Amino acid sequence: MAQEEHRLTLGHLPGMRYPGAEIEKLDKRFPMQGNAGIERIATGFRWTEGPVYFRDGGYLLWSDIPNNRIMRWLEEDGHLSTFRAPSNYANGNTRDREGRLVTCEHDTRCITRTELDGCITVLMDNYQGKKLNAPNDIVVASDGAIWFTDPRYGIDGEYEGHAAKRELPAGAYRLDPKTGKGAMVVDDFVRPNGLAFSPDEKVLSVVDSGITHGGPSHIRVFEVAGGKLRKGRIFAEDFAPSFTDGLRVDMRGNIWCSMGWADPAEDGVRCYAPDGDLIGKVHLPEVCANVCFGGKKRNRLFMAASTSIYALYVDVQGAQIL
Repeated sequence: MAQEEHRLTLGHLPGMRYPGAEIEKLDKRFPMQGNAGIERIATGFRWTEGPVYFRDGGYLLWSDIPNNRIMRWLEEDGHLSTFRAPSNYANGNTRDREGRLVTCEHDTRCITRTELDGCITVLMDNYQGKKLNAPNDIVVASDGAIWFTDPRYGIDGEYEGHAAKRELPAGAYRLDPKTGKGAMVVDDFVRPNGLAFSPDEKVLSVVDSGITHGGPSHIRVFEVAGGKLRKGRIFAEDFAPSFTDGLRVDMRGNIWCSMGWADPAEDGVRCYAPDGDLIGKVHLPEVCANVCFGGKKRNRLFMAASTSIYALYVDVQGAQIL
């Protein structure tokens, strides 16, 4: 497909049929919807990240980081608009249990919450008196605790934030909903990135995309107990020289993670069963950065991939209720 056509075409991918070759079933456990195909629902961005779906409003939000904005797409009619600009080079987004938007901001190096009246509250911008690096991805547990990663990408240069010196090691944090205080829960990652809970919230999966800086390319899983992580182990590491960036979990405990940056044939999304088996792939024409589940029934996978947003109905619901 010509580059200009790639930029402008919306709708189903050219040549798509049911079941399409772009959706690769490697194991019978892969929850593929046989009569659904990949759709490009929006395009024309610089680097898409942080998708989050609002079921009560019927819309998807995501960050277009280099363009310093958050975009909104209405599922009812496909209307595209700017939700917030400037966005302080927002990256990861999620919702809390009250339905409020919670965002990682690179430029301000903080976590913010958009109140229901539109006001913005800074939830955390430092740890032990030192500035956060550049919060990257974020999830909210059922108890209201906010978990996020802080790898430093947003202060590495001027394209997705601003260049600055780090004051803290790369890590992951838990922000306590009662005290409002943050605690570092992971400190041995090179570049902690995407994270997601299992359906019962007893396991937290965290990506290390440290291959970008001489480190590993893998997903680690941890047991969650008393607001802390323990018994960390590598869940999947068959990514290099590509790497995964963001991930989400479905109601069966499958992990859906973004893929890209090396072999174009691997660009897209992978699906791993709870035991770590690779059971399926979704091939996209662009590097994918992050994913989320949405739609009225939580059975639509939205994929933030470089210049575009893609969507695919699957035969399973996402684990995050909101």
